[in-house]
Amino acid sequence: MKAIFSGLLLWLAATTALATNIEVYDFDSPQQERTYKELTSELRCLVCQNQDIADSNAELAQDMRHKVFRMLKEGKTKQEIIDFMVQRYGDFVRYKPPFKGKTLVLWIGPFVIFVLAVALMLRAIARARQRDERAEIDAQRLAQAASLLEPTSDKSKD
Repeated sequence: MKAIFSGLLLWLAATTALATNIEVYDFDSPQQERTYKELTSELRCLVCQNQDIADSNAELAQDMRHKVFRMLKEGKTKQEIIDFMVQRYGDFVRYKPPFKGKTLVLWIGPFVIFVLAVALMLRAIARARQRDERAEIDAQRLAQAASLLEPTSDKSKD
C-alpha cells in the first residue's frame, strides 16, 4: 500500500512540475526587465479579462508577453509597444484606458450607476414613508367614521 501511495505521490509531483509553464527571458539590462514587468502588468488579458498578461496562463497572454519581449529587444519604447497593442486589440487591452469619447462609458458609467442607485433608494424610502402616513390617516378616518356611526345612548333616549 505504501508503494502505491508513494508511486502516486511521485507521479503527481512529476505531472504538476510538467504542467507549469515558466517563461525565462534574457534581458539586456535591468531597465529593460523593469519595463517588461510594467508593460505586462498594464496590459489586460483579453481571454481572462480580469487579469493582466503577467498573471494569465492563457495562450493569448503568452503570445502577448512574447511580443512585448521581442519589441523591447528590438529597441521599441514603452509607448510604442502600448500603441501597437492598442492598435491591434483596442483600448480594452489597457487596464487604464485613456479618457476619450469611446471610453467615456468606462470612466463615467460607474458614477452614473451609483447616482441612479442612490436616487432609486431615496425614492423607495420616500414612498414607504408616504404609505405609512396614508395608513395612519386612514386609521384616523376609520376611527372618526366609527365614532360618527355609533349611536349614542343619550341622544336616542331624548
